[in-house]
Amino acid sequence: MTALLIFAATYFVLAIGRLPGFRVDRTGAAIIGASLMVAANVLTLDEAWAAINYDTVILLFGMMIVVANLRLSGFFTAVSAWVVEHANRPLLLLTSIVLVSGVFSAFFVNDTMCLVLTPLVLEITGRLRRNPIPYLLAVAMASNIGSVATITGNPQNMMIGSFSHIHYRAFAAALAPIAAVGLALTVAVIALVYRAEFRQESELRVEHRPVRVHQALLWKSLVASAAMIVFFFVGWPVPKVAVTAGALLLLTRRVKPERVYREIDWGLLVMFIGLFIVIAGIEKTQLSEDLFAIAGRFHLERTAPMSIFAALLSNLVSNVPAVLVFKSFVPHLPDATRAWLTLAMSSTLAGNLTVLGSVANLIVVQRARHEVRISFWEYAKAGIPLTLVTLAVGVWMM
Repeated sequence: MTALLIFAATYFVLAIGRLPGFRVDRTGAAIIGASLMVAANVLTLDEAWAAINYDTVILLFGMMIVVANLRLSGFFTAVSAWVVEHANRPLLLLTSIVLVSGVFSAFFVNDTMCLVLTPLVLEITGRLRRNPIPYLLAVAMASNIGSVATITGNPQNMMIGSFSHIHYRAFAAALAPIAAVGLALTVAVIALVYRAEFRQESELRVEHRPVRVHQALLWKSLVASAAMIVFFFVGWPVPKVAVTAGALLLLTRRVKPERVYREIDWGLLVMFIGLFIVIAGIEKTQLSEDLFAIAGRFHLERTAPMSIFAALLSNLVSNVPAVLVFKSFVPHLPDATRAWLTLAMSSTLAGNLTVLGSVANLIVVQRARHEVRISFWEYAKAGIPLTLVTLAVGVWMM
């Protein structure tokens, strides 16, 4: 009962984002929940340490270092600016933003592209005197959909990759086609919802503005990133490759290490560790068996029921905690590999349902708030139909 209460309280804060009356966010809730599992003797300290999936933490940490170096070099900004500046029609501009956000998110974590692209899109649309909202929605929604494609696309995929031991190449082969169709649907849905913006295909003229690039760091980061992706597809252990690439990039005489460390989302890493311990505590109860019984009753071994259930739970408590709930019973399903892939697909695509569905959405809304307000319903106008149609296509393709 103690474990269930701690689990319920932790996930309640994860669902609403903050403990009412206190300055406790999702990371704090995970830390408190994990500590209470140990303090209440649900887990011993040794069991708590053993519960942490270090492969996931190491992979996420290594990717954060690689992405930090790419950002500091100016790579993302330079490529994005070049592509956007050469889009001379509103629909072509939308398509370019979707492709840049989606393709880069597949390999370098979706949150990063939202951080880079949001100010750029605001600047471009401001200079062109266009409505920035559809283009900002494109950044968020394409980053979510593009990140479906690979294990390194987002944190929940990283966890699934570690739990399932699915080969990086097999994961991409199964889900990259769904991501590609999803990006095309993103252009179509946004263009339809905001058809007044794209009805007049007037020519856009964007003046070139130089982007500051750190040449030495850029080439070093590109070589390390390219080598890392090659080793992913060859079949080397993904966490090992990522952390090695990150470590090699720290060997520099030009960039202060503090600048790289500031780019790392330490709170997210700590939240992962805390949630691993909370889930280990709940695994000592009958809840895992009850969930497996529910899985049998609702046929969660099938793609459609699993997708619906995962999508709903992901929007209730966010996709990372939702994936952890499935951790204990997915391995017992008849086709565990298909179930893991379905979970990765549905939990990520579900992030587009509402503005609260993923961290990427919140990053775009928060970074743009001083110049444009994207309300819950403004986002939902495109988010709800896009989520429903991409989930339907994903289920069909799976």
